[in-house]
Amino acid sequence: MTQMRWILAGVAAGALAACSNPGTEKPGKDDAEAGTFDLPYEKFTLANGLDVVLHEDHSDPIVAFSTVVEVGSNREKPGRTGFAHFFEHMSFNDSENVPRGWNRKAIPEWGGNRNGGTWSDGTIYYEVVPKDAFDKILWIDSDRLGYMINTVTTDALEREKQVVKNEKRQRVDNAPYGYTQEVIRTALYPEGHPYNWTVIGQLPDLQAATLSDVKEFYDQYYGAANATLVIAGDIDLTETREKVERWFGEIRRGPDVEPLKPLPAGLTETKSLYFEDSFATLPELRITFPSVESYNADEPALSVLARLLAGTKNSPVYRAVVDEGKLAPDVTSYNNSMELAGEFVFQVRANAGTDLDDVHAAIHDGFVRFETDGVDAKDLERIKAEQETILYSQLSTVLGKAIQMSQDDVFAGDPAYAIKAAEKLRAVTAEDVMRVYKTYVKDKPAILTSFVPKGSVDLALEGSSLATVWIEEVRSDVAAEEVSQGALATYERTPSTHDRSEPPFGDLPMFTTPDIWEASLDHGVRMLGIETSETPLVTFNITLEGGAWLDPAGTANLLAALMNEGTATRTPADMEQAIGLLGSGITVDAGTDEITISATALSRNFEETVALVQEILASPRFEAEDFERVKSAALTAIEGRDADPNAIASLALNRLLYGTEHPQGTANSGTADTVGTVSLDDVQAFYDVIKGTGMRIHVAGDVSQERAAAAFGGLAGLLRTPDTSLPDYPVPEQVNAGKVFFIDVPDSKQSVIFAGKLALASTDPDAARLSFANEKLGGGISGDLAQVLRIEKGYTYGAVSLISDGRAIQPFRAITSVRANATEASLDIIREMIASYGPDFTEADVQMTKDKVVKNNTRTYESLNAKLGILQKVSKFGKPADYVEQEQAELLSMTLDDFKTVTAAYLQEPELTYVVVGDKATQFDAVNNFAGGKLVELDIYGAPLD
Repeated sequence: MTQMRWILAGVAAGALAACSNPGTEKPGKDDAEAGTFDLPYEKFTLANGLDVVLHEDHSDPIVAFSTVVEVGSNREKPGRTGFAHFFEHMSFNDSENVPRGWNRKAIPEWGGNRNGGTWSDGTIYYEVVPKDAFDKILWIDSDRLGYMINTVTTDALEREKQVVKNEKRQRVDNAPYGYTQEVIRTALYPEGHPYNWTVIGQLPDLQAATLSDVKEFYDQYYGAANATLVIAGDIDLTETREKVERWFGEIRRGPDVEPLKPLPAGLTETKSLYFEDSFATLPELRITFPSVESYNADEPALSVLARLLAGTKNSPVYRAVVDEGKLAPDVTSYNNSMELAGEFVFQVRANAGTDLDDVHAAIHDGFVRFETDGVDAKDLERIKAEQETILYSQLSTVLGKAIQMSQDDVFAGDPAYAIKAAEKLRAVTAEDVMRVYKTYVKDKPAILTSFVPKGSVDLALEGSSLATVWIEEVRSDVAAEEVSQGALATYERTPSTHDRSEPPFGDLPMFTTPDIWEASLDHGVRMLGIETSETPLVTFNITLEGGAWLDPAGTANLLAALMNEGTATRTPADMEQAIGLLGSGITVDAGTDEITISATALSRNFEETVALVQEILASPRFEAEDFERVKSAALTAIEGRDADPNAIASLALNRLLYGTEHPQGTANSGTADTVGTVSLDDVQAFYDVIKGTGMRIHVAGDVSQERAAAAFGGLAGLLRTPDTSLPDYPVPEQVNAGKVFFIDVPDSKQSVIFAGKLALASTDPDAARLSFANEKLGGGISGDLAQVLRIEKGYTYGAVSLISDGRAIQPFRAITSVRANATEASLDIIREMIASYGPDFTEADVQMTKDKVVKNNTRTYESLNAKLGILQKVSKFGKPADYVEQEQAELLSMTLDDFKTVTAAYLQEPELTYVVVGDKATQFDAVNNFAGGKLVELDIYGAPLD
C-alpha cells in the first residue's frame, strides 16, 4: 500500500518532555492534569548500523514492531517510477528461512495485524501481535530485511506486478479524482525532480521492471544501516536487546545512503490545468502552493495557517465558499511537508454544476478577508488546544507509538520528536502565521487543477489547459495475464552463526474482559462504562434509537447534520470554538437504526464536554439557512456517491436482497429524490420522535462511574420515557437468489464484485459461530479468497467476506475488485470456493481458526474505541458483559461437524446474488457467460433497465 508520513501536530499546554531513561514511569494523574506527556525509550545501534528503539508499555500483552527503510519514490530512477512501492510488495513474499507467504498468511493466523506502506520519502513495515508471537516476528522481520533477495524469482516478480497494477487501478484509475496527484506533481516539480512522479508510479514503468532491477534496488537501499527498528509494548528491555542482537546482528550493513538535501519545487509561474474525469460527478478545484520540507522551522506555522484559513467554520475561506457563496459543502486546507519539499493545498469539491471560477474567486475573497482581519486569537488558542487530544489519541496504542517513533528517528534523528513537535506548535504566534502566509501563499505561483465530470469542461477554470495522463486502455480481447507464484528459487543459503529456524510460541495470553460498570438514569436510560487511566482521555457515545429505520427518506441524516451545526444559542462557528477550546471532539451521525453522538475529551474537561453534548441534544439549531446548507451538502454527497463503483455495487446488492420498502434496501442518507422532499418541519418532527425512542450511553476512559453518572444525569432528563418502538419490516421473498446482475460504469479498469445472501441477525444464537466459520474464507489477507485471488492469481488487490452486525437479518457478502479482463475467471473462483468451503473444511482449519480468533482477542480491544465497541454490543444486542470470553469458550468447544453445520446452513452458494459493476463494452459478454446467458442489467441505482 502507499502511505503518507504520519505527523503529530503537538499539544496545547503544559510541559512536554521526551525521555531516554528506560526506567521512566508513565505520567500519573497529576502529571496528566498538568498536560505533561512522556515517551520513554532506549536507543542503541548494532554493529551493522541498524538503529533500534525500544519502548516499554505493559498495559496489554501485545507488542508492536515498526521498521522504516529510508527509501521512497524520491530515490527512483526515471522510467522505473513506482519501484519503491513495488519493492515493498516483493518484500512480503519469500525469504530464505521463512516459508513462502507467511508474512501475509501466518501473522494474521497468529492473532496479529501486519502491513506496510511506501510514501515519497520512505518505506515502512509494521506488525502488532500477542506477546506469545514476539520471537516469531523477530524471526520474520529480520529475514525480510536481510535474507529475502535470493528467493526472488521471475514468476514471483510477474505475479506481484499484477497485484500492484490492481492496486493502482483500484486507488487511482477507477476512482473519482484519482489522477489528481499525477497532474499536480508533473506540473509542480520539474522533470528530474524526485517528486515529479507519484508514489505508485506508472503501469508501463512497473511492467518493465526486471529481476536485476529488484536486486539492484535491494543492494543499494536495503542494508541494516539504512533502517530503524522500533519495538514497543509488553517487553523486557534487556531480553529484547539480546534477541535483537541475535536476529538482526548478522544482516549486512549495506552501502551508505547519502541523505537527500531539501530541493524546492522552484515554481516560477502559476499553471492552470483541467481534466475530464470519467468517474467524477462533481467538479473539484485544488490549489497547490510550494511550501517547505519536513522539520523546517516554518512547518508548524503552516499547519496552523491551513486550519485558520479554511479548516474551521469560522475560517475566512470556509465562510466565503460555503456560508456565503453556497458553492460547496466544505473546504479542505492542509500543509504536506515532505523530506525535500512541501505543498500547501486548498481542496474544494463543489456542488453539482458549480463553475470553478466562482470557487476560485471565493477563495481569493477569503484571502483578502484574512489579510484584513488577521489572526483570530481565540481560533489560534483553539487549534493549539485540540492538539493535546490528538497527541494522546495517536500515541494511545503501542502500534501508533511504534510507527511514529520509527519515522521520527529516521527523518528527525529523535524517536520522541512528537513531543518537540508539540512544543513547536504550541509556540506558534499570530505573527508567525501571518509571516508564512505572506511568504508562501499571498500572490505566490501555484498549480490550479480543475477536475470536472466528463462533458463539463465549461465548469473548469477559464484559461486552463488540458492535462495529460497515461490511461490504461480496457479491451475485451486481452488475455487474463495469467500469473502464478511459480517454483521456489534455487540458491545458496546465506550462512549464519545462529539457528534461523522458526522459534516456538511463548506463553499464550488470554483475553480477559475489562471490568464493566453499569448505571441506570432517568427515563430508562442505560449507561455502561469501562474505566482505564492509561491516557488522560475519555471517549463516549450516546445512541438514540431510530435512524433511517424510522424514516428511510434521509430525514435522520439531515437531523444529524443539523446537530453538528451549533445550537439555538450558538452558531456553528461558536459551537466549534467552544468544543475546540476544550481540546474535545463531538460528532453526530445517523445509521440504519440509531443516531449516535460521539465525543472524545481530555479527562479534566469531561464534564464541560458532556455539557456541550447536552446543549446540542436539548436545542438543535433549527434555522432555515442552516437547514438549506446541510440539505445542499447531503445532495452533493449523494451525487458523489453515485460515482463510486463500490457504493453502487453495495447499494444495488442491498436493494436486491431487501427490496425498496425495507430500510436496509436503501441508503441511510436517502436518494436525491427523497432528500429533496424533506422539509425543516419534517426534521423537527423527527427530532421530537427520537426523544421518546430510548437512549443508551457508553463511556470508556479516564473517568469513574460516579463522575459519569453525575455528568450525564441532566442529559437523560431531556428525554421522555420510551413511547415509540422501531417498526418491524418484513423481508421480501428472495427472488434474486442465484441471479447475476451487471451495472455499467464505462471505462472501468476494474470490475467490482459483490456476492451475497441474507444470513442471520447479530442476536441469533448462531451469529458468533458463523463469524468464526467465515474467518478462514474471507478474514483479511490470510483468508482463502485473498490468498487465491490476490496471492495465487494476481487478479486483485484484496478480497474479503463478512457478515454485518445488526438487529435485523444481515447479509453474508463476498467483496472484491478485480482487473477487468479477469472478471469472469474471478467469478468462477468465488463461486467454486464458496460452494466447496464447508464440505472441504478440515480439522487443521478448525485449529487454525481457534488459534487466530483467540490470539486476536488479546490485541483487538486495546483502544478506547474498541472498548466502546464491547459496551455497544452489550447494550444493543443484549449480550452479557463477558460475551467475548463466552464466545471464545464457545469457539474452543466447536468441532469440525459444528463448522460444517453452520456453513451448510448459511453459506449455500446457489442462494447467492451476484452484482458486478464494470465496463459493459468489454465485460458484459464474459459476465453473461458466467450467468448462463441470463445476465440482468441494472442502472446505477440498482433498478432494472428495460
